[in-house]
Amino acid sequence: MIDETVEEIQEMQSHSSSVVAVRATRALEELIDREFATVEEYVRSLERNGSVLRRANHSHASLQNAVRAVVDDVTDADPESVEEAKRLTQERIDAVVSRVESGKRLAAENAAEILDDGATLLTHDYSSTVLEALERATEAGKRFDVYITEARPRYIGRKTARTLAEMDGVDATLITDSAHGVYLEDCDRVVVGMDCIVDDTLYNRVGTFPIAATAAQLDVPVTVLGSASKIVSEGFVFENEFRTGSEVMPEPAEGFAVENPNYDATPVELLESVVTDEGPREF
Repeated sequence: MIDETVEEIQEMQSHSSSVVAVRATRALEELIDREFATVEEYVRSLERNGSVLRRANHSHASLQNAVRAVVDDVTDADPESVEEAKRLTQERIDAVVSRVESGKRLAAENAAEILDDGATLLTHDYSSTVLEALERATEAGKRFDVYITEARPRYIGRKTARTLAEMDGVDATLITDSAHGVYLEDCDRVVVGMDCIVDDTLYNRVGTFPIAATAAQLDVPVTVLGSASKIVSEGFVFENEFRTGSEVMPEPAEGFAVENPNYDATPVELLESVVTDEGPREF
């Protein structure tokens, strides 16, 4: 399970950082079913596999924090037996997963309340929190027109568009990334998720920065949704991920390089607000 989860994270089979954090944390349950001769052997295995899971994606603050929380809490407790260590591991996994899932749910609930009925929105990439917020808002009777960027080169936005198309109360339109400047003039708000906010910088799927910059030029407010646990000020250094150039250009690149960064950095001064499980935070 751990090896499969690492592979899934590296191949980005899930596009939601909250889902990635939960899967990585749950993967540690595999150790509970293994046999260990001593508690020291178990703890070493927990630490080693926790490091493997965290190395699968250095950019996900929620993944890093969730897995580290389980490992640190178990090791700090200094369990006296393998059985006690396994029990503590399961308890911490359940607690961390519950915190991640409740944070996402409450952030979506808070966002649903502030999204105006009849608004025209633009969203980028795929955010399970944004989707849940829109679902809750439409269930309350609100209606929205939503533009969704493709999020090239992997076209993740298409998954968002298909999901929104199935929601009653949402009129979804898929656009190319570079067309956001055309349609932002018609929008009341940009709503995106977040990988994390570190100090004064939002890190999110590449393409977020130009959308936020254009929105600022056109006086369109930008709201970011996500769990408060994704806002970190210390103990985490964001590391961008650069994916294979074949995603951008399948044929061989002869005489030139191909760069494919996964995330970009948006100054928080370009945001109007961030809505988390703790409520709205204005900038």
